[in-house]
Amino acid sequence: MSKIVKFLYIVIGFVALGFGVLGLILPVLPTTPLLLLASFCFVKGSERFEHWFKGTKLYKRHLETFVKERAMTLKQKLTILLFADVMIAIPIIILDSLIVRVMLAAVVIYKYYYFINKIKTVPSSSANL
Repeated sequence: MSKIVKFLYIVIGFVALGFGVLGLILPVLPTTPLLLLASFCFVKGSERFEHWFKGTKLYKRHLETFVKERAMTLKQKLTILLFADVMIAIPIIILDSLIVRVMLAAVVIYKYYYFINKIKTVPSSSANL
């Protein structure tokens, strides 16, 4: 992978990290998906930043349980699901295409299926290390 691509991954990782930290304060930004994006970008961009990020309290508190056990707290699940629902509702409301609306409704249904059946729900105390 070229140095430019790795640099872009690192930049995107820090932007996602910044928005993820803002998500801790602002309820409209979903913290967990942004931190997952940051983690992915750091893994692709730099081994040094990957190790640094995985050593932070932020990572351990919000992502470690998900990465190791494929599990989230109910609050994390609801935050992600509701934020995604709002984002999907915008084109459903704005667009006039029945096909697009049906496709987006299918995405919402699958999203709930996946989060309910494929990702374990853990108590809040075990997710906060």
